[in-house]
Amino acid sequence: MKSDASTVAEYLAELPEDRRQAISKVRATIRKALPKGYEETMQYGMISYVVPWKWLPKTYNGQPLALASLGNQQRYMTLYLNNVYADPAMYEWFTETFRETGRNLDMGKSCVRFRKLEDLPLEVIAEAVSRSPVAEFVGVYLNARESGRSER
Repeated sequence: MKSDASTVAEYLAELPEDRRQAISKVRATIRKALPKGYEETMQYGMISYVVPWKWLPKTYNGQPLALASLGNQQRYMTLYLNNVYADPAMYEWFTETFRETGRNLDMGKSCVRFRKLEDLPLEVIAEAVSRSPVAEFVGVYLNARESGRSER
């Protein structure tokens, strides 16, 4: 469900109450764990945490590089963790640590799907976000682009 909201407040206001509460809690978790330097914005109809242009003025698609994005879909909510997707070691750590919590991991390439807040181990989400300072995340992105790695 793509949103045309231009601000995070507008986005949250248009969500059903149960989804608003869940998205707000995940958002608070991300914001608390987010390394300094990222910016919260709306991107692709979702709340996104992006690398400012001063760190990476040119990307493959002309959009700021997103570390994470949080959105609402018709049947579930989504949390895109691009640092997990872009770094094989981070992917291995994340999937193993997530499963160790006993929760079912419903994940695409970078998208963790969840139907209710209890489906997400917030401590694992916080650690995944905190493991990617801006300079390191930009380095992982540039290395992946250089090597031509786009598929796992």
